[in-house]
Amino acid sequence: MGVASAFAITSLPAAYATPSATAVIAEVYGGGGNSGATLTRDFVELGNAGSAAYDLAGYSVQYLPGAPSASSLWQVTALSGAVAPGGRFLVAEAAGTGGSTALPTADATGSVAMSATSGTIALVSGTTALTCKTAADCAADGRIVDLVGYGSALVREGSGPATGASNTAAVARSAALGDTDDNAVDLSAGTPSPVNSAGQTSGSGDGGGDGGGDGDPTTPGTVRVRDIQGTTRLSPLAGQTVSRVPGIVTGVRTSGSKGYWIQDPTADADSRTSEGVFVYTGSATPTVAVGDSVLVGGKVSEYYPSSTSQSVTELTAPTVTVLSGGNALPAAVALNAADVPAAYIPTAGGGSIESLALEPGVYAQDFYESTEGMRVAFSDARVVGASDAYGELWVTVKPDENATTRGGTLYSSYDQPNTGRLEVMSLDTTTSFPSADVGDELSGTTTGPLDYSTYGGYNVQATQLGTLVDNGLKQEVTRRQKSDELAVATYNVENLDALDAQEKIDRLAHGVAVNLNSPDVVALEEIQDDNGATNDGTVTSEATLKRFTDAIRAAGGPRYQWRYIAPTDNQDGGEPGGNIRQVFLFNPKRVSFTDRAGGDAVTATSVVKTRKGVQLTASPGRIDPASDAWDNSRKPLVGEFVFHGETVFVIANHFTSKGGDQPLHGRYQPPSRSSETQRQAQAAEVNSFVKSLLAADKNAKTVVLGDLNDYEFSQTVTTLTADKVLKPLITTLPAAERYTYVYDGNSQTLDHILTSPAVTHYDYDVVHINAEFADQASDHDPQVVRIDVSRCR
Repeated sequence: MGVASAFAITSLPAAYATPSATAVIAEVYGGGGNSGATLTRDFVELGNAGSAAYDLAGYSVQYLPGAPSASSLWQVTALSGAVAPGGRFLVAEAAGTGGSTALPTADATGSVAMSATSGTIALVSGTTALTCKTAADCAADGRIVDLVGYGSALVREGSGPATGASNTAAVARSAALGDTDDNAVDLSAGTPSPVNSAGQTSGSGDGGGDGGGDGDPTTPGTVRVRDIQGTTRLSPLAGQTVSRVPGIVTGVRTSGSKGYWIQDPTADADSRTSEGVFVYTGSATPTVAVGDSVLVGGKVSEYYPSSTSQSVTELTAPTVTVLSGGNALPAAVALNAADVPAAYIPTAGGGSIESLALEPGVYAQDFYESTEGMRVAFSDARVVGASDAYGELWVTVKPDENATTRGGTLYSSYDQPNTGRLEVMSLDTTTSFPSADVGDELSGTTTGPLDYSTYGGYNVQATQLGTLVDNGLKQEVTRRQKSDELAVATYNVENLDALDAQEKIDRLAHGVAVNLNSPDVVALEEIQDDNGATNDGTVTSEATLKRFTDAIRAAGGPRYQWRYIAPTDNQDGGEPGGNIRQVFLFNPKRVSFTDRAGGDAVTATSVVKTRKGVQLTASPGRIDPASDAWDNSRKPLVGEFVFHGETVFVIANHFTSKGGDQPLHGRYQPPSRSSETQRQAQAAEVNSFVKSLLAADKNAKTVVLGDLNDYEFSQTVTTLTADKVLKPLITTLPAAERYTYVYDGNSQTLDHILTSPAVTHYDYDVVHINAEFADQASDHDPQVVRIDVSRCR
């Protein structure tokens, strides 16, 4: 911003709880483009009541729905520049399909679709999404500089939110920008009046960037796609209106996020600047066709699919002139092992990489960003992530990159995220998407524009899809345990409840009876209560387990008995109302369970040393359920089993999920793995419990197993195995076989079996029956360890 250097920069206020005499939220409007609206998009206007410029570098404007739910997230629009003393700063947000008047040139642009009638806007010192969802919690967050709740917003300042916001009305402060930290008093409703840093209002001009003015509508303007894309991840023309940008239509999307891609067939010599861009048409189905030569005008926007993702540079509210049809398409950029770099992505100390100059010859993600919106092509690619219900699959363009024994790509460390992985979708809505398993091949050439999404990052929107070659991946069947082997397995059965379809129950049962070959003990994760997600206080799982064990018996397995601890209603995470828990199934003809009364949802079991050996005070029991480590998460289930006269302790786990972690492909690098903090605390609890067992009996035979939601190379597993009290059996397999789950084309380990030092003779197997297949009974693969107990002495 040109005026910023002329003024000193003020210091930051401590929190919004102190009225601001400098930067404030001056006006909020969420009705842009709605029915009856004049303006085409939402906006937030900042003001500076101080006498010095207010630096916004590293700041953000954030939005939260008026009545946030547990899953609601603050949506972030990053800021830069400064607000001049007495000046304004305009942040443009999402455009609707209505309205007739554009905002003046925005100083910052986001893509947040704000509610017209109720919501909360915060000016934040930082770009990390807020987590507070109450007025009190937000008041305690020192990053918040100012906050405005409008309509019926629960998060607001003072006595109540500002009232009167609608499709045609904004809420705004007076010209003096007074702030008493009471939204109901400080802001009132009125006609939207956006003002940018140049003092322009709607209708007073857009400050340039039009790419050609009002000349011949069939003559290209001066702006080219490369000028829009620029040499970083953010467009240098963001927020500006451009006109008559020439290009050839290379792909048309008629569902979901509708629009089309154009590409300039005459490329420049700068490898950093993409020649393609997406033209977003909103709810309107595009009227252009592949091969059309067009001139496109519109507003340059950076669309963020999520608060942590990278953005997609787009043209919004477009106008188009078709000059001709049937033109040859620009040559596709080849995606292969030779051209895609080995390094994954640059880093910025955990901050945003968006302003870094692209290095497409160094980093794979920079290479993909430099071709965003352009035609790309790959040939004869192996499938490394099976087709899903959304019409997506993953391939690798680097066939020799960390290949698994069954055709996947192994994720073996944080610094090896696998640069050849690429998501593939199809723009052809008339043909069924192929059902592909890991190890299959897309033969021939796949071509289409390169796009970006929240789920997976860069992806090919195929206009031509290669032919699927089925390479015949088969489900594995493990061997049956010998008479003197105790077989202990773990299986995440993905929210199984008594109301599920018989087909799902039967398939999961077949996995236990046939593929796992009827283990003696099975630790199940994600067993829900008897009515699933119905949130009515039910916590028992008797009906669920009856149906499941009946199906196992029908599939040829044993008549299993079960043990579990019913959780306190809605205290263990998972699907609301589902009350997932771990459960022990055991075959009483092979192994006995030692019942010791006293275990319940809130009582901890512990270890006691007796004349008969080490015992649990409660079996089944839970590990320290009152610990903060288990807040809103599943508590470990501990059981005491006897096999051939030998006691074996089994601890079934389901650690907290990775929800909230930043993606590998996101704009913050390296990505924050915030969920690890709780899992490490959970691992420490289990490690301490195992140590108490070994302190009572150094030869205690202990099996720790379940869905740990973390990798064998993670700090979680390091904490769990501290002082060598446990051995992660996944590390005993050949490297190319160490996986239980496939996510975004990465074969990885989330499920584990670990054993104490006394377990010296065993045979361990991960049984691949789900994760690599398009048709899954669960998204996890089970695993089993067969322990020769008589030799473990």
